[in-house]
Amino acid sequence: MQRIRLRYTKRGRLRFTSHRDFQRAFERALRRAEVPMAYSAGFTPHPKVSYANAAPTGTGSEAEYLEIALTAPRDPEKLRALLDESMPAGLDIVDAVESHTSGLAERLTASVWELRLDGVEPAEAERAAGLFRAAETVEVQRRTKNGIRTFDAREAVVSLAAITDDEVITHDTDRPSDKPCAILRLVVRHVTPAVRPDDVLSGLRAVADLAPPVPAAVTRLAQGLFDEETGTVTDPLAPDREAVTAAEPTAAVPAAAKAPAPEGPR
Repeated sequence: MQRIRLRYTKRGRLRFTSHRDFQRAFERALRRAEVPMAYSAGFTPHPKVSYANAAPTGTGSEAEYLEIALTAPRDPEKLRALLDESMPAGLDIVDAVESHTSGLAERLTASVWELRLDGVEPAEAERAAGLFRAAETVEVQRRTKNGIRTFDAREAVVSLAAITDDEVITHDTDRPSDKPCAILRLVVRHVTPAVRPDDVLSGLRAVADLAPPVPAAVTRLAQGLFDEETGTVTDPLAPDREAVTAAEPTAAVPAAAKAPAPEGPR
């Protein structure tokens, strides 16, 4: 059984699709692309697809991950292209690699987010971010199925700062374009309970009275292992790529190079 790991996006208006919506679209794409899927056993077999840490509904993402199991081998890049053609524009399959390592979910320990705050001056956003960083704890509340839950949104945040236009990676054309507009870059660890971008926005409102006049546009730029030394979030598919490279056969050694050295005089 071959396993393929895929990275996909949620862009533009498709950021409003729920995880269930994506699942339905992806399973249709699997059928259209005639992917030889492995199925679970039991009375209601379903394709073996493992989703990892999906972004909340309403947020964009450049770094969502899943894994599929196949009954017959396929070239990962050709499979990616077929699936991408079968998906709606905005739900794009952008990367694929054969699985050679275990624990993809365990490698998703942090995320990088971009928060677009229309109607907020960059200086005001940086002031609020500074107050958030300086606080030891920032308590926020979230409604859950068991009622209101209060938790600390500060501990999970590795970094939070306003960035310049030159540093902006995504540009959401569905958002208002009038100035002012502030962009915040957020790196947050995946902890329990999970700290989401909207929790950080609630924290900014609590510590700095920062309340954007329109809802923030939020995009996940990356997720993976957090590197303590560099302060960056690494590519979770890199170990699989490295394993593929290591498994590739080495180039044949020329015959002349393999021939034994002539014996000297006895």
